[in-house]
Order: sequence, then C-alpha cells, then structure tokens
Amino acid sequence: MLKIRLRRMGAKKAPFYRIVVADSRAPRNGAFVEELGYYNPLTEPAELKVDNERAIEWIKNGAQPTDTVRGLLKRSGAID
Repeated sequence: MLKIRLRRMGAKKAPFYRIVVADSRAPRNGAFVEELGYYNPLTEPAELKVDNERAIEWIKNGAQPTDTVRGLLKRSGAID
C-alpha cells in the first residue's frame, strides 16, 4: 500500500520534512515514489509548500495520507 508521509531531513535538532509518496513497508527515510512538497516547522510562521494537484491525484489512486500529512494537506487546501 502507498502512503503519503513525511521524510525527515535537515540537521540534528533542526528538522524539516519532505512530503513524499512511499510504500508503507519502506523505511521512513528510505525509497519513495514521488516528492509532493516540503514542510518546515521551524520558521515563523511554519513554511508549507505542496503540489495540491498531484496530492489529490495520488489520493484518488489509493494512497493513504498519515494523520500528520492529512492535517498539512487540509491546511494547504488539497483536501477538505
């Protein structure tokens, strides 16, 4: 099953995240199918960039967003 989830990047104690489509069995920072955007919680306000069209397309094709990513997609306007 495909998941839309966060991939941790950045330095120690200074994380930012890429929003990716990956197989649910792959490790958190392992192989992924496509990168949809990024999320940086350390900036004020938190920076979020998502390709909403691609995210909607992946959800229509059966990819399941994690709870955290679902909230981020709601904030970006990709889902209601």
